[in-house]
Amino acid sequence: MTTLSEQAQRNLDQWLNDESIDAATKEELQGLQGQDKELEDRFYRDLEFGTGGLRGVIGAGSNRMNSYTVGRATQGLAEYIVSAHTGEGKPSVIIAHDSRHFSPEFSLEAALVLAGNGIVAKLFPSLRSTPELSFAVRNLKATGGIVITASHNPPEYNGYKVYNNSGGQLVPHEAEQVISNIREVSSFAAIKRISREEAEQQGLLVWLGKEEDEDFIQAVTAISVNRELLQGEAGKALNIVYTPLHGAGNLPVRAGLERLGFTNVSIVSEQEAPDGNFTTVKSPNPEEREAFTLAIKLGEEVDADILIGTDPDSDRMGAVVKDPDGKYFVLTGNQSGAIMIHYYLSQLQEQGKLPSNGAVIKTIVTSEMGAAIAEHYGATVFNTLTGFKYIGEKMNQFEQSGEHTYLFGYEESYGYLAGNYARDKDAVVAALLISEAAAYYKQQGKTLYDVLQELYEQFGHFQESLESRTLKGKDGVAQIQGIMESWRTDSPAEIAGVKVSEALDYSKGLDGLPKENVLKFLLEDGSWFCLRPSGTEPKIKVYFAVRGDSGADATARIQQLTAAVMQRVDG
Repeated sequence: MTTLSEQAQRNLDQWLNDESIDAATKEELQGLQGQDKELEDRFYRDLEFGTGGLRGVIGAGSNRMNSYTVGRATQGLAEYIVSAHTGEGKPSVIIAHDSRHFSPEFSLEAALVLAGNGIVAKLFPSLRSTPELSFAVRNLKATGGIVITASHNPPEYNGYKVYNNSGGQLVPHEAEQVISNIREVSSFAAIKRISREEAEQQGLLVWLGKEEDEDFIQAVTAISVNRELLQGEAGKALNIVYTPLHGAGNLPVRAGLERLGFTNVSIVSEQEAPDGNFTTVKSPNPEEREAFTLAIKLGEEVDADILIGTDPDSDRMGAVVKDPDGKYFVLTGNQSGAIMIHYYLSQLQEQGKLPSNGAVIKTIVTSEMGAAIAEHYGATVFNTLTGFKYIGEKMNQFEQSGEHTYLFGYEESYGYLAGNYARDKDAVVAALLISEAAAYYKQQGKTLYDVLQELYEQFGHFQESLESRTLKGKDGVAQIQGIMESWRTDSPAEIAGVKVSEALDYSKGLDGLPKENVLKFLLEDGSWFCLRPSGTEPKIKVYFAVRGDSGADATARIQQLTAAVMQRVDG
Protein backbone atom coordinates (compact mmCIF):
# COMPACT_ATOMS: atom_id res chain seq x y z
CA MET A 1 0.00 0.00 0.00
CA THR A 2 1.37 3.38 -1.07
CA THR A 3 1.37 6.24 1.41
CA LEU A 4 2.03 9.91 0.79
CA SER A 5 5.38 11.44 1.64
CA GLU A 6 5.41 13.87 4.55
CA GLN A 7 5.77 16.86 2.19
CA ALA A 8 2.92 15.75 -0.07
CA GLN A 9 0.60 15.14 2.88
CA ARG A 10 1.44 18.54 4.36
CA ASN A 11 0.73 20.32 1.05
CA LEU A 12 -2.52 18.38 0.53
CA ASP A 13 -3.73 19.21 4.04
CA GLN A 14 -2.92 22.86 3.50
CA TRP A 15 -5.05 22.93 0.34
CA LEU A 16 -7.97 21.10 1.97
CA ASN A 17 -7.92 23.43 4.99
CA ASP A 18 -7.27 26.73 3.22
CA GLU A 19 -10.46 28.83 3.22
CA SER A 20 -9.29 30.59 0.03
CA ILE A 21 -9.53 27.34 -1.99
CA ASP A 22 -12.96 26.93 -3.61
CA ALA A 23 -15.27 24.03 -2.81
CA ALA A 24 -15.06 22.47 -6.31
CA THR A 25 -11.27 22.17 -6.07
CA LYS A 26 -11.47 20.57 -2.62
CA GLU A 27 -14.12 18.17 -3.91
CA GLU A 28 -11.83 17.18 -6.80
CA LEU A 29 -8.99 16.45 -4.38
CA GLN A 30 -11.19 14.48 -1.98
CA GLY A 31 -12.31 12.38 -4.95
CA LEU A 32 -8.67 11.32 -5.43
CA GLN A 33 -8.42 9.72 -1.96
CA GLY A 34 -6.81 6.31 -2.28
CA GLN A 35 -4.98 7.32 -5.47
CA ASP A 36 -1.73 7.95 -3.63
CA LYS A 37 0.53 7.94 -6.67
CA GLU A 38 -1.56 10.68 -8.31
CA LEU A 39 -1.76 12.72 -5.10
CA GLU A 40 1.98 12.31 -4.51
CA ASP A 41 2.74 13.73 -7.96
CA ARG A 42 0.32 16.62 -7.45
CA PHE A 43 1.63 17.58 -4.01
CA TYR A 44 5.21 16.34 -3.45
CA ARG A 45 6.47 19.85 -4.24
CA ASP A 46 5.36 23.31 -5.27
CA LEU A 47 5.38 23.77 -9.04
CA GLU A 48 8.85 25.16 -9.61
CA PHE A 49 9.29 28.71 -10.81
CA GLY A 50 12.39 28.35 -12.95
CA THR A 51 14.27 31.07 -14.81
CA GLY A 52 11.55 30.94 -17.49
CA GLY A 53 8.61 30.89 -15.07
CA LEU A 54 6.11 28.08 -14.46
CA ARG A 55 5.19 25.13 -16.67
CA GLY A 56 3.19 22.07 -15.65
CA VAL A 57 0.17 19.84 -16.09
CA ILE A 58 -3.18 21.61 -15.57
CA GLY A 59 -5.11 20.51 -12.48
CA ALA A 60 -5.60 20.96 -8.75
CA GLY A 61 -2.50 20.67 -6.59
CA SER A 62 0.65 22.51 -5.55
CA ASN A 63 2.61 20.85 -8.41
CA ARG A 64 0.02 21.75 -11.06
CA MET A 65 -0.94 24.75 -13.19
CA ASN A 66 -4.14 26.29 -11.79
CA SER A 67 -5.49 29.71 -10.76
CA TYR A 68 -3.98 29.32 -7.27
CA THR A 69 -0.43 28.57 -8.40
CA VAL A 70 -0.75 31.35 -11.00
CA GLY A 71 -2.02 33.75 -8.31
CA ARG A 72 0.79 32.86 -5.91
CA ALA A 73 3.45 33.30 -8.62
CA THR A 74 1.92 36.63 -9.64
CA GLN A 75 1.96 37.90 -6.05
CA GLY A 76 5.69 37.18 -5.90
CA LEU A 77 6.19 38.79 -9.30
CA ALA A 78 4.13 41.85 -8.29
CA GLU A 79 6.45 42.56 -5.40
CA TYR A 80 9.44 42.29 -7.74
CA ILE A 81 7.77 44.58 -10.34
CA VAL A 82 7.10 47.26 -7.73
CA SER A 83 10.73 47.15 -6.59
CA ALA A 84 12.08 47.11 -10.18
CA HIS A 85 9.94 50.07 -11.37
CA THR A 86 12.00 53.25 -11.65
CA GLY A 87 9.90 55.42 -13.97
CA GLU A 88 7.12 57.88 -13.23
CA GLY A 89 3.58 56.78 -12.53
CA LYS A 90 2.41 53.28 -11.77
CA PRO A 91 4.37 50.23 -12.95
CA SER A 92 2.74 48.27 -15.77
CA VAL A 93 2.80 44.69 -17.05
CA ILE A 94 1.71 43.47 -20.50
CA ILE A 95 -0.08 40.09 -20.55
CA ALA A 96 -0.66 37.80 -23.55
CA HIS A 97 -1.81 34.21 -23.93
CA ASP A 98 -2.03 31.44 -26.52
CA SER A 99 -4.69 28.86 -27.39
CA ARG A 100 -4.15 26.44 -24.50
CA HIS A 101 -6.78 25.34 -22.00
CA PHE A 102 -7.41 27.98 -19.30
CA SER A 103 -5.03 30.48 -20.93
CA PRO A 104 -7.63 33.31 -20.88
CA GLU A 105 -8.58 32.50 -17.28
CA PHE A 106 -4.97 32.39 -16.08
CA SER A 107 -4.23 35.66 -17.92
CA LEU A 108 -7.12 37.44 -16.21
CA GLU A 109 -6.17 35.96 -12.83
CA ALA A 110 -2.63 37.31 -13.20
CA ALA A 111 -4.02 40.71 -14.24
CA LEU A 112 -6.30 40.96 -11.20
CA VAL A 113 -3.51 40.05 -8.79
CA LEU A 114 -1.25 42.66 -10.37
CA ALA A 115 -4.08 45.20 -10.11
CA GLY A 116 -4.53 44.25 -6.46
CA ASN A 117 -0.91 45.28 -5.96
CA GLY A 118 -1.38 48.66 -7.65
CA ILE A 119 0.18 47.59 -10.97
CA VAL A 120 -1.48 48.46 -14.29
CA ALA A 121 -2.20 45.21 -16.17
CA LYS A 122 -2.41 45.69 -19.95
CA LEU A 123 -4.10 42.62 -21.33
CA PHE A 124 -4.59 41.30 -24.86
CA PRO A 125 -8.22 40.05 -25.04
CA SER A 126 -7.50 37.09 -27.36
CA LEU A 127 -4.51 34.97 -28.30
CA ARG A 128 -1.30 36.74 -29.30
CA SER A 129 2.20 35.48 -30.07
CA THR A 130 4.99 35.47 -27.51
CA PRO A 131 7.20 37.72 -29.69
CA GLU A 132 4.41 40.31 -29.92
CA LEU A 133 4.36 40.36 -26.10
CA SER A 134 8.14 40.89 -26.04
CA PHE A 135 7.81 43.70 -28.59
CA ALA A 136 4.87 45.30 -26.74
CA VAL A 137 6.80 45.43 -23.44
CA ARG A 138 9.50 47.44 -25.21
CA ASN A 139 7.17 49.50 -27.38
CA LEU A 140 4.85 50.49 -24.52
CA LYS A 141 7.77 50.92 -22.08
CA ALA A 142 6.21 48.52 -19.57
CA THR A 143 7.94 47.33 -16.40
CA GLY A 144 7.45 43.67 -17.35
CA GLY A 145 5.38 41.07 -19.18
CA ILE A 146 3.67 37.71 -18.79
CA VAL A 147 2.76 35.12 -21.42
CA ILE A 148 0.43 32.27 -20.52
CA THR A 149 1.70 29.42 -22.71
CA ALA A 150 3.33 26.00 -22.57
CA SER A 151 4.88 26.53 -26.00
CA HIS A 152 4.91 23.17 -27.82
CA ASN A 153 4.23 20.90 -24.80
CA PRO A 154 1.38 18.33 -24.93
CA PRO A 155 -2.25 19.59 -24.49
CA GLU A 156 -2.46 18.80 -20.77
CA TYR A 157 0.19 21.45 -20.02
CA ASN A 158 0.10 25.19 -19.57
CA GLY A 159 2.71 27.66 -18.40
CA TYR A 160 3.58 31.17 -17.29
CA LYS A 161 6.57 33.00 -18.77
CA VAL A 162 7.82 36.24 -17.24
CA TYR A 163 9.56 39.14 -18.98
CA ASN A 164 11.61 42.10 -17.73
CA ASN A 165 11.40 45.69 -18.94
CA SER A 166 13.71 45.00 -21.89
CA GLY A 167 11.19 42.49 -23.28
CA GLY A 168 13.43 39.52 -22.47
CA GLN A 169 12.64 36.57 -20.23
CA LEU A 170 13.95 36.94 -16.70
CA VAL A 171 17.61 35.98 -16.38
CA PRO A 172 18.72 33.99 -13.31
CA HIS A 173 19.51 36.86 -10.91
CA GLU A 174 16.08 38.42 -11.65
CA ALA A 175 14.23 35.11 -11.40
CA GLU A 176 15.90 34.39 -8.05
CA GLN A 177 14.34 37.54 -6.60
CA VAL A 178 10.88 36.53 -7.85
CA ILE A 179 11.35 32.99 -6.50
CA SER A 180 12.35 34.39 -3.12
CA ASN A 181 9.19 36.54 -3.08
CA ILE A 182 6.98 33.58 -4.05
CA ARG A 183 8.35 31.53 -1.17
CA GLU A 184 7.27 34.29 1.20
CA VAL A 185 3.62 33.91 0.09
CA SER A 186 2.66 31.62 2.96
CA SER A 187 -1.00 31.09 2.05
CA PHE A 188 -3.39 31.85 -0.77
CA ALA A 189 -5.13 34.33 1.53
CA ALA A 190 -1.97 36.46 1.33
CA ILE A 191 -2.53 37.05 -2.41
CA LYS A 192 -3.78 40.59 -3.07
CA ARG A 193 -6.49 40.45 -5.71
CA ILE A 194 -9.33 42.72 -6.77
CA SER A 195 -12.32 42.08 -9.03
CA ARG A 196 -12.35 42.80 -12.75
CA GLU A 197 -14.90 45.59 -12.24
CA GLU A 198 -12.73 47.28 -9.59
CA ALA A 199 -9.60 46.92 -11.73
CA GLU A 200 -11.25 48.47 -14.80
CA GLN A 201 -12.82 51.31 -12.79
CA GLN A 202 -9.48 52.18 -11.20
CA GLY A 203 -7.65 52.09 -14.55
CA LEU A 204 -5.59 49.11 -13.37
CA LEU A 205 -6.91 46.79 -16.12
CA VAL A 206 -6.42 48.06 -19.67
CA TRP A 207 -7.31 46.13 -22.83
CA LEU A 208 -4.92 46.15 -25.80
CA GLY A 209 -5.79 45.48 -29.44
CA LYS A 210 -5.40 46.44 -33.11
CA GLU A 211 -3.06 49.38 -32.61
CA GLU A 212 -0.49 47.18 -30.85
CA ASP A 213 -0.92 44.48 -33.53
CA GLU A 214 -0.20 46.99 -36.30
CA ASP A 215 2.91 48.31 -34.54
CA PHE A 216 4.21 44.74 -34.28
CA ILE A 217 3.60 43.91 -37.96
CA GLN A 218 5.35 47.09 -39.02
CA ALA A 219 8.38 46.23 -36.87
CA VAL A 220 8.59 42.67 -38.23
CA THR A 221 8.16 43.53 -41.92
CA ALA A 222 10.81 46.27 -41.61
CA ILE A 223 13.41 43.46 -41.39
CA SER A 224 12.90 42.59 -45.09
CA VAL A 225 16.04 43.18 -47.15
CA ASN A 226 14.49 42.69 -50.62
CA ARG A 227 11.07 44.28 -50.34
CA GLU A 228 11.04 45.72 -53.87
CA LEU A 229 11.81 42.28 -55.32
CA LEU A 230 8.93 40.75 -53.38
CA GLN A 231 6.48 43.49 -54.38
CA GLY A 232 7.27 42.58 -58.00
CA GLU A 233 6.96 39.07 -59.39
CA ALA A 234 9.04 37.23 -56.77
CA GLY A 235 6.37 37.44 -54.06
CA LYS A 236 3.64 36.21 -56.37
CA ALA A 237 5.77 33.42 -57.83
CA LEU A 238 6.53 31.70 -54.51
CA ASN A 239 3.95 29.08 -53.57
CA ILE A 240 3.66 28.85 -49.75
CA VAL A 241 1.72 26.49 -47.48
CA TYR A 242 1.38 27.65 -43.87
CA THR A 243 0.06 25.91 -40.74
CA PRO A 244 -0.29 27.71 -37.38
CA LEU A 245 -0.80 24.31 -35.66
CA HIS A 246 -3.94 25.68 -33.92
CA GLY A 247 -1.94 28.51 -32.35
CA ALA A 248 -1.31 32.25 -32.20
CA GLY A 249 0.71 32.56 -35.42
CA ASN A 250 -2.25 32.44 -37.79
CA LEU A 251 -3.06 36.17 -37.98
CA PRO A 252 0.41 37.78 -37.67
CA VAL A 253 2.20 35.37 -40.04
CA ARG A 254 -0.48 35.78 -42.71
CA ALA A 255 -0.57 39.56 -42.24
CA GLY A 256 3.22 39.77 -42.54
CA LEU A 257 3.36 37.60 -45.67
CA GLU A 258 0.62 39.65 -47.33
CA ARG A 259 2.27 42.95 -46.37
CA LEU A 260 5.54 41.86 -48.02
CA GLY A 261 3.85 40.80 -51.25
CA PHE A 262 3.37 37.03 -50.86
CA THR A 263 -0.03 36.48 -52.44
CA ASN A 264 0.15 32.74 -53.15
CA VAL A 265 -0.35 31.40 -49.60
CA SER A 266 -2.45 28.31 -48.75
CA ILE A 267 -3.47 27.68 -45.15
CA VAL A 268 -3.89 24.18 -43.68
CA SER A 269 -7.59 24.65 -42.88
CA GLU A 270 -7.76 21.76 -40.38
CA GLN A 271 -5.10 23.50 -38.24
CA GLU A 272 -6.16 27.12 -38.73
CA ALA A 273 -8.53 27.58 -35.76
CA PRO A 274 -7.28 27.78 -32.16
CA ASP A 275 -7.65 24.40 -30.41
CA GLY A 276 -6.23 23.67 -26.97
CA ASN A 277 -6.47 19.92 -27.64
CA PHE A 278 -4.34 20.18 -30.81
CA THR A 279 -6.52 17.40 -32.19
CA THR A 280 -4.75 17.04 -35.55
CA VAL A 281 -1.25 16.38 -34.16
CA LYS A 282 0.45 14.23 -31.53
CA SER A 283 2.44 17.31 -30.50
CA PRO A 284 2.07 20.91 -31.80
CA ASN A 285 5.80 21.10 -32.38
CA PRO A 286 7.29 22.21 -35.73
CA GLU A 287 10.50 20.41 -34.72
CA GLU A 288 8.74 17.10 -35.51
CA ARG A 289 7.99 15.90 -39.03
CA GLU A 290 4.65 14.45 -37.90
CA ALA A 291 3.38 17.99 -37.21
CA PHE A 292 3.74 18.68 -40.96
CA THR A 293 1.68 15.68 -42.15
CA LEU A 294 -1.33 17.79 -43.24
CA ALA A 295 0.89 20.59 -44.57
CA ILE A 296 2.81 18.12 -46.75
CA LYS A 297 -0.46 16.70 -48.07
CA LEU A 298 -1.67 20.19 -49.01
CA GLY A 299 1.77 21.08 -50.36
CA GLU A 300 1.62 18.11 -52.75
CA GLU A 301 -1.87 19.15 -53.88
CA VAL A 302 -0.91 22.76 -54.67
CA ASP A 303 2.76 22.09 -55.62
CA ALA A 304 4.10 24.40 -52.91
CA ASP A 305 7.72 25.58 -52.91
CA ILE A 306 7.92 25.85 -49.12
CA LEU A 307 5.85 24.72 -46.14
CA ILE A 308 5.98 26.70 -42.88
CA GLY A 309 4.70 25.76 -39.42
CA THR A 310 4.66 27.70 -36.15
CA ASP A 311 4.08 26.42 -32.62
CA PRO A 312 1.13 27.46 -30.36
CA ASP A 313 2.68 30.68 -29.05
CA SER A 314 4.41 31.35 -32.38
CA ASP A 315 7.97 31.68 -31.17
CA ARG A 316 9.28 28.59 -33.04
CA MET A 317 9.22 28.13 -36.82
CA GLY A 318 9.84 24.99 -38.87
CA ALA A 319 10.23 24.86 -42.67
CA VAL A 320 9.93 22.10 -45.28
CA VAL A 321 11.39 22.42 -48.80
CA LYS A 322 11.63 20.31 -51.95
CA ASP A 323 14.59 18.05 -52.64
CA PRO A 324 15.82 17.29 -56.22
CA ASP A 325 13.28 14.44 -56.51
CA GLY A 326 10.41 16.79 -55.67
CA LYS A 327 9.93 15.19 -52.25
CA TYR A 328 9.44 17.36 -49.18
CA PHE A 329 12.54 17.63 -46.97
CA VAL A 330 12.11 18.87 -43.38
CA LEU A 331 14.84 21.34 -42.47
CA THR A 332 16.34 21.08 -39.00
CA GLY A 333 16.56 24.17 -36.84
CA ASN A 334 20.28 24.35 -37.53
CA GLN A 335 19.76 24.10 -41.30
CA SER A 336 17.08 26.80 -41.38
CA GLY A 337 19.30 29.01 -39.23
CA ALA A 338 22.27 28.55 -41.56
CA ILE A 339 20.17 29.40 -44.64
CA MET A 340 18.71 32.53 -43.03
CA ILE A 341 22.09 33.77 -41.75
CA HIS A 342 23.61 33.27 -45.23
CA TYR A 343 20.73 35.01 -47.02
CA TYR A 344 20.36 37.91 -44.57
CA LEU A 345 24.06 38.72 -44.22
CA SER A 346 24.85 38.24 -47.92
CA GLN A 347 22.07 40.64 -48.90
CA LEU A 348 23.11 43.25 -46.33
CA GLN A 349 26.67 42.96 -47.65
CA GLU A 350 25.54 43.25 -51.29
CA GLN A 351 23.55 46.38 -50.46
CA GLY A 352 26.41 47.94 -48.47
CA LYS A 353 24.38 47.75 -45.24
CA LEU A 354 26.40 45.12 -43.34
CA PRO A 355 27.91 46.81 -40.26
CA SER A 356 31.60 46.26 -39.58
CA ASN A 357 30.85 45.35 -35.94
CA GLY A 358 28.00 42.93 -36.67
CA ALA A 359 27.25 40.13 -34.22
CA VAL A 360 25.48 36.78 -34.46
CA ILE A 361 24.51 34.97 -31.25
CA LYS A 362 23.87 31.25 -30.87
CA THR A 363 23.63 28.77 -28.01
CA ILE A 364 26.25 26.22 -26.95
CA VAL A 365 24.11 23.34 -28.34
CA THR A 366 23.60 24.99 -31.75
CA SER A 367 25.56 23.91 -34.85
CA GLU A 368 28.87 25.56 -35.70
CA MET A 369 27.77 25.84 -39.34
CA GLY A 370 25.91 29.11 -38.78
CA ALA A 371 28.95 30.42 -36.93
CA ALA A 372 31.23 29.58 -39.88
CA ILE A 373 28.87 31.40 -42.27
CA ALA A 374 28.56 34.44 -40.00
CA GLU A 375 32.35 34.71 -39.65
CA HIS A 376 32.69 34.45 -43.45
CA TYR A 377 30.68 37.68 -43.65
CA GLY A 378 32.83 39.34 -40.99
CA ALA A 379 30.41 39.01 -38.07
CA THR A 380 31.58 38.15 -34.56
CA VAL A 381 29.89 35.05 -33.12
CA PHE A 382 28.89 34.79 -29.47
CA ASN A 383 27.79 31.66 -27.59
CA THR A 384 25.26 31.62 -24.77
CA LEU A 385 23.59 29.00 -22.62
CA THR A 386 20.40 27.40 -23.95
CA GLY A 387 17.42 29.73 -23.67
CA PHE A 388 16.68 32.83 -25.71
CA LYS A 389 16.74 34.92 -22.53
CA TYR A 390 20.53 34.74 -22.69
CA ILE A 391 20.56 35.89 -26.32
CA GLY A 392 18.26 38.76 -25.30
CA GLU A 393 20.58 39.66 -22.44
CA LYS A 394 23.52 39.82 -24.86
CA MET A 395 21.48 42.05 -27.18
CA ASN A 396 20.89 44.46 -24.29
CA GLN A 397 24.65 44.58 -23.61
CA PHE A 398 25.33 45.47 -27.26
CA GLU A 399 22.62 48.14 -27.19
CA GLN A 400 24.11 49.76 -24.11
CA SER A 401 27.80 49.52 -25.07
CA GLY A 402 27.53 50.05 -28.84
CA GLU A 403 30.45 47.61 -29.19
CA HIS A 404 28.52 45.36 -31.57
CA THR A 405 25.47 45.63 -33.82
CA TYR A 406 23.12 42.70 -33.33
CA LEU A 407 22.19 40.99 -36.60
CA PHE A 408 20.76 37.55 -35.89
CA GLY A 409 20.29 35.14 -32.99
CA TYR A 410 19.14 31.54 -33.00
CA GLU A 411 18.82 28.21 -31.23
CA GLU A 412 18.83 24.74 -32.77
CA SER A 413 15.32 24.29 -31.32
CA TYR A 414 13.77 26.35 -34.15
CA GLY A 415 13.99 29.75 -32.44
CA TYR A 416 15.23 32.77 -34.47
CA LEU A 417 15.30 36.55 -34.27
CA ALA A 418 16.49 39.00 -36.91
CA GLY A 419 16.33 42.66 -35.89
CA ASN A 420 16.30 44.53 -32.62
CA TYR A 421 12.56 45.07 -32.03
CA ALA A 422 12.07 42.17 -29.55
CA ARG A 423 14.07 40.15 -27.03
CA ASP A 424 12.64 36.69 -27.67
CA LYS A 425 12.61 34.31 -30.60
CA ASP A 426 10.00 35.14 -33.23
CA ALA A 427 8.39 32.60 -35.57
CA VAL A 428 6.71 35.47 -37.44
CA VAL A 429 9.93 37.14 -38.59
CA ALA A 430 11.49 33.71 -39.23
CA ALA A 431 8.54 32.71 -41.45
CA LEU A 432 8.87 35.97 -43.42
CA LEU A 433 12.67 35.79 -43.72
CA ILE A 434 12.86 32.18 -44.88
CA SER A 435 10.02 32.82 -47.37
CA GLU A 436 11.91 35.85 -48.65
CA ALA A 437 15.06 33.74 -49.07
CA ALA A 438 13.04 31.07 -50.93
CA ALA A 439 11.57 33.72 -53.25
CA TYR A 440 14.98 35.30 -53.91
CA TYR A 441 16.67 32.00 -54.79
CA LYS A 442 13.69 30.82 -56.84
CA GLN A 443 14.36 33.80 -59.13
CA GLN A 444 17.81 32.24 -59.65
CA GLY A 445 16.36 28.80 -60.37
CA LYS A 446 17.32 27.36 -56.97
CA THR A 447 15.38 25.79 -54.10
CA LEU A 448 16.44 26.22 -50.48
CA TYR A 449 17.56 22.58 -50.59
CA ASP A 450 19.98 23.56 -53.40
CA VAL A 451 21.24 26.48 -51.32
CA LEU A 452 21.81 24.18 -48.33
CA GLN A 453 23.93 21.80 -50.42
CA GLU A 454 26.00 24.74 -51.69
CA LEU A 455 26.60 25.83 -48.10
CA TYR A 456 27.75 22.31 -47.18
CA GLU A 457 30.22 22.33 -50.07
CA GLN A 458 31.55 25.73 -49.06
CA PHE A 459 31.64 25.44 -45.27
CA GLY A 460 31.76 21.71 -44.55
CA HIS A 461 29.28 18.89 -44.09
CA PHE A 462 27.93 19.65 -40.65
CA GLN A 463 25.34 17.32 -39.21
CA GLU A 464 23.49 17.42 -35.89
CA SER A 465 20.93 15.32 -34.07
CA LEU A 466 19.02 15.31 -30.81
CA GLU A 467 17.94 12.41 -28.62
CA SER A 468 15.68 12.86 -25.60
CA ARG A 469 14.32 10.61 -22.90
CA THR A 470 11.08 11.51 -21.11
CA LEU A 471 11.18 10.55 -17.42
CA LYS A 472 8.02 11.78 -15.68
CA GLY A 473 7.17 12.39 -12.04
CA LYS A 474 9.24 12.33 -8.88
CA ASP A 475 11.13 9.17 -9.93
CA GLY A 476 11.93 10.74 -13.29
CA VAL A 477 13.55 13.78 -11.68
CA ALA A 478 15.79 11.47 -9.66
CA GLN A 479 16.70 9.42 -12.77
CA ILE A 480 17.69 12.54 -14.71
CA GLN A 481 19.84 13.75 -11.80
CA GLY A 482 21.46 10.31 -11.63
CA ILE A 483 22.35 10.33 -15.33
CA MET A 484 23.94 13.78 -15.08
CA GLU A 485 25.95 12.85 -11.99
CA SER A 486 27.17 9.64 -13.63
CA TRP A 487 28.62 11.51 -16.61
CA ARG A 488 29.93 14.30 -14.38
CA THR A 489 31.85 12.05 -11.98
CA ASP A 490 32.90 9.41 -14.52
CA SER A 491 33.75 11.29 -17.73
CA PRO A 492 34.71 9.03 -20.64
CA ALA A 493 38.24 9.13 -22.04
CA GLU A 494 36.90 8.20 -25.47
CA ILE A 495 33.58 7.65 -27.23
CA ALA A 496 33.01 5.59 -30.38
CA GLY A 497 36.77 5.16 -30.74
CA VAL A 498 37.47 8.90 -30.66
CA LYS A 499 39.33 10.55 -27.78
CA VAL A 500 37.51 13.12 -25.65
CA SER A 501 39.69 16.25 -25.78
CA GLU A 502 37.73 18.30 -23.23
CA ALA A 503 34.84 17.88 -20.80
CA LEU A 504 32.98 21.14 -20.09
CA ASP A 505 30.88 21.31 -16.94
CA TYR A 506 28.74 24.44 -17.17
CA SER A 507 27.55 24.00 -13.57
CA LYS A 508 30.89 25.61 -12.68
CA GLY A 509 30.08 28.80 -14.60
CA LEU A 510 32.36 28.56 -17.65
CA ASP A 511 33.29 31.39 -20.05
CA GLY A 512 31.59 33.99 -17.89
CA LEU A 513 28.21 32.28 -18.34
CA PRO A 514 25.77 31.64 -15.47
CA LYS A 515 26.02 28.25 -13.77
CA GLU A 516 23.77 25.64 -15.39
CA ASN A 517 23.44 21.87 -15.16
CA VAL A 518 24.89 21.12 -18.62
CA LEU A 519 27.77 18.86 -19.68
CA LYS A 520 29.48 19.16 -23.07
CA PHE A 521 32.16 16.79 -24.34
CA LEU A 522 34.48 17.87 -27.17
CA LEU A 523 36.10 15.13 -29.28
CA GLU A 524 39.44 15.20 -31.07
CA ASP A 525 37.85 14.96 -34.53
CA GLY A 526 35.83 18.15 -33.99
CA SER A 527 32.64 16.33 -32.99
CA TRP A 528 30.83 17.07 -29.72
CA PHE A 529 27.89 15.92 -27.64
CA CYS A 530 26.06 17.60 -24.80
CA LEU A 531 23.77 16.39 -21.99
CA ARG A 532 21.16 18.81 -20.66
CA PRO A 533 18.01 18.34 -18.56
CA SER A 534 15.11 20.24 -20.15
CA GLY A 535 14.01 23.29 -18.20
CA THR A 536 10.40 22.99 -19.38
CA GLU A 537 9.63 19.27 -19.75
CA PRO A 538 10.41 16.06 -17.79
CA LYS A 539 13.19 15.18 -20.25
CA ILE A 540 16.91 14.80 -20.52
CA LYS A 541 18.19 15.98 -23.89
CA VAL A 542 21.38 14.77 -25.58
CA TYR A 543 22.74 16.85 -28.48
CA PHE A 544 25.20 15.57 -31.08
CA ALA A 545 27.22 17.38 -33.75
CA VAL A 546 29.83 16.28 -36.30
CA ARG A 547 31.58 17.71 -39.35
CA GLY A 548 32.31 15.25 -42.12
CA ASP A 549 34.18 15.23 -45.44
CA SER A 550 30.92 14.43 -47.21
CA GLY A 551 27.25 13.95 -46.38
CA ALA A 552 27.75 10.18 -46.14
CA ASP A 553 30.78 10.57 -43.89
CA ALA A 554 28.91 12.96 -41.57
CA THR A 555 25.95 10.55 -41.37
CA ALA A 556 28.21 7.61 -40.46
CA ARG A 557 30.02 9.67 -37.81
CA ILE A 558 26.86 10.91 -36.12
CA GLN A 559 25.27 7.46 -36.09
CA GLN A 560 28.33 5.96 -34.38
CA LEU A 561 28.56 8.79 -31.85
CA THR A 562 24.83 8.71 -31.04
CA ALA A 563 24.77 4.92 -30.59
CA ALA A 564 27.77 4.93 -28.23
CA VAL A 565 26.50 7.78 -26.03
CA MET A 566 22.88 6.61 -25.82
CA GLN A 567 23.94 3.07 -24.92
CA ARG A 568 25.45 4.50 -21.74
CA VAL A 569 22.58 6.96 -21.10
CA ASP A 570 19.97 4.20 -21.39
CA GLY A 571 22.08 1.80 -19.38
